[in-house]
Amino acid sequence: MSNFPSFYNSNRIGSLFYPDVAQIAYEAAAANLPPASEDKEKVHLLVIDMQIDFCHEQGTLYVPGSLDDIRRLIEFIYRHAERITNITCSLDSHLPYQIFHPSWWADESGNHPAPFTIITHDDVKAGKWRPLVAPTWSVSYVKKLEEGAKKALVIWPYHVPIGGIGNALDPELWSAVFWHAIARKSQPTWWTKGSIPLTEHYSIIQPEIPVLDHPQGGKSKSFLDTLESHDAILVAGEAESHCVLETVEDMVEEFGNRPDVLERIYILRDCTSPVRHPDVDFHALAMQQFAKYEQQGVKFINSTDPLPF
Repeated sequence: MSNFPSFYNSNRIGSLFYPDVAQIAYEAAAANLPPASEDKEKVHLLVIDMQIDFCHEQGTLYVPGSLDDIRRLIEFIYRHAERITNITCSLDSHLPYQIFHPSWWADESGNHPAPFTIITHDDVKAGKWRPLVAPTWSVSYVKKLEEGAKKALVIWPYHVPIGGIGNALDPELWSAVFWHAIARKSQPTWWTKGSIPLTEHYSIIQPEIPVLDHPQGGKSKSFLDTLESHDAILVAGEAESHCVLETVEDMVEEFGNRPDVLERIYILRDCTSPVRHPDVDFHALAMQQFAKYEQQGVKFINSTDPLPF
């Protein structure tokens, strides 16, 4: 597709507005694209957490670079709509009391930790921070993170609250996803994660620490099976250093003995950016991991490259 729909306005990316749904649907039908059910090669686009709180400058956990990531991804969708069979958008979705929010912890004076505070097992043992909710689980949780070589527990600003505006997809990106759905007669999937209070949930595949009595507390084998059924898996989203990285890590772990599957995974490297932390170079850490995955067969391409499949 050489021309973008008339309703597309890149200057609106990062702002709040009401998409003209009727116009989007009209132009989608007028595009006269073949239905996705006829695709001989099934291509799945995975859009990770491109939500207002992460991607708008007024968002509570804004990822620098994400606005350009969204623009490039939107234009990628319009250019390659005939090749994209399915789109899944994950939505990080949080409650006020979660183990990574300030409300969960306090110091000996009752003060909550500031955003971006890192809480270690030694901190908890020394009484520097004490959990106000589920104390036994919380103490064991930070220990399990360290034992499993996971990221240390970071206290994040309140973000992507369920029912709040920060939880929604950027409206211009949402318009592109809706347009694709109507144009290709392909129902998009909205994949919510991150609503288990007792654990972090960076990867869309599974939480950091399993919570076995919760329906979303383990590995989502059904979603992995869905990805495996496609001939190509394209990955974009925020943040490169957290939810994108952890998702790719879980896919590599799941399909580590299946090089034929790993070679179908393509990361749109110009459609993802890292969290910026005052003390931790998350981008450098992500690049180290991505280099390992590339050696195992995962591919990294730019959104403007010709599709390699």
